[in-house]
Amino acid sequence: MKRLLTGALVAALLAGQAHALPPLREVKQIDDGLLAVAIADELRKRCDTLDARMFRALNYLSSLKDAARGLGYSDAEIEAYVSSKSEKDRMRARGEAYLKTKGVTIGDYAAYCTLGEDEIARGSAIGKLLRVK
Repeated sequence: MKRLLTGALVAALLAGQAHALPPLREVKQIDDGLLAVAIADELRKRCDTLDARMFRALNYLSSLKDAARGLGYSDAEIEAYVSSKSEKDRMRARGEAYLKTKGVTIGDYAAYCTLGEDEIARGSAIGKLLRVK
């Protein structure tokens, strides 16, 4: 009987842990961090005078993954989140909304450069991932 109760308790605790973690998209630190990387990448692709700080970006991505692991997410859960087409589409929509709030019209390459330079000057999370060529 004691073994049955112990097994039931362990199963209940494990089930509680599985439900305790919100989807990664709801973890602000992780989701906003990936958004910063995505926006910086878009800015450098659209502006000839900007370049990525690749080592800094890779280290930042690694730190986000470590943070997610530290919160209890498995590598499989992290990979599913970052490779999900629906999450990529959602992140693109968030990025486009951010660009719009900063006065960037999609396709206006000069505006991408201006925003990138502003982000660098402000020392924002986005700006820290960029450099002027």
